[in-house]
Amino acid sequence: MKKVFDYYTDPGHGWVKVPMNTLKRLNIQEKITGHSYWRKGFAYLEEDCDMARLINAHPEKKLLKFNTHHSNKSSRIRNYESYKTELA
Repeated sequence: MKKVFDYYTDPGHGWVKVPMNTLKRLNIQEKITGHSYWRKGFAYLEEDCDMARLINAHPEKKLLKFNTHHSNKSSRIRNYESYKTELA
């Protein structure tokens, strides 16, 4: 299972990009909130709750790494479709 994830931030918030099949393998796809986003087979988990769900569910949480990408502008992720359980 992937242990390195991209973490995108803008001046107001952050999201971790996770393949939808990873959420399914961890059995958390139905626990993700509408505060996260979805686009082209990836979920963008918001940093306040859903990112913690990923970390807590991952069997190798101590080995997880996050590559941080920061933008000084509002992230385009904010324009993606809100996550819905039906998408999983």
